[in-house]
Parts: sequence; structure tokens; C-alpha cells
Amino acid sequence: MSVDYKADEGLDQALSEDEDPGVSIIELQEEFIQHMERGGRKIRMLALVATVAGAYFAASYFAQLVVVPYGLGVTSQTVDLVDPGVVAAGVLSLAVSILWFYAGARDLLFERRLARRIGEVRRLQSDIAKRYGLEGLAPAPRPAPQD
Repeated sequence: MSVDYKADEGLDQALSEDEDPGVSIIELQEEFIQHMERGGRKIRMLALVATVAGAYFAASYFAQLVVVPYGLGVTSQTVDLVDPGVVAAGVLSLAVSILWFYAGARDLLFERRLARRIGEVRRLQSDIAKRYGLEGLAPAPRPAPQD
């Protein structure tokens, strides 16, 4: 069994410093992390919108179903507020808004956990880069969001 060392030498010469497998891996990891960070920002924005909208609608429907008819004693305006159809529609709307609020809050918590994990990966990436003398290739770790 013979090994052709010339092929290995040619491969080493063909790979410049920028094409080194280690450098390529770090660059791919960086692109992946940046993609995850962009996705996390989108999730956070959607979660905040959903949470605010869900809270607003939940408070609004709660006020219409409980505060106005029972707290203030107003049982009829142009619409009878204790009509079973109106109450059923209000209860359904309240349930949907609570579910919307819950989904937004869960997404927000998920995004926070994701941001922490990305911070951990960035710290590890920086440590590995320092260990192998590649400090310029790995970005500085970003601080994790505070609670």
C-alpha cells in the first residue's frame, strides 16, 4: 500500500489561509449564529406585539364582560350587555385574546433563552479562537440580556 504524499502537499498548497478548514468552520458558525440572532430579533418583535395586543384585548373584554355590567351596574345601552349571544361572543373573544397573550409571552421567553444560548456559544467560540490563536476570526462575545 503506497501513499501519494504529493497529492497531500498539493492539497495543502491549494488551501490558502482563508480556505483552511478551521477558518471555514468558524466562518460558517458565525453565519449560523448571525442567522439565529436575526431570527431571535424577529421572534422578540412578534412576541412583544402579540403580548401587548393580547393584554390590551384581554383587559378590554374583561372590562366589557365584568366591570361595566356588574361593577358599574350598566346592564343596557344600545345593546343588552348580559344578552347570552353578546356574552358568548365576549367570552370567546376573551379566550382567544388570552391564548394570544400566552403565545406571545412564551415566544418572548423562548427568545430570551435563545439569546442566552447564543451568548454562551459566542463565549465558547471566542475561547476556542484564543486557544488556537485565531482571535481575529471570532467576534467578541456579546453580553447575554439581563433579566
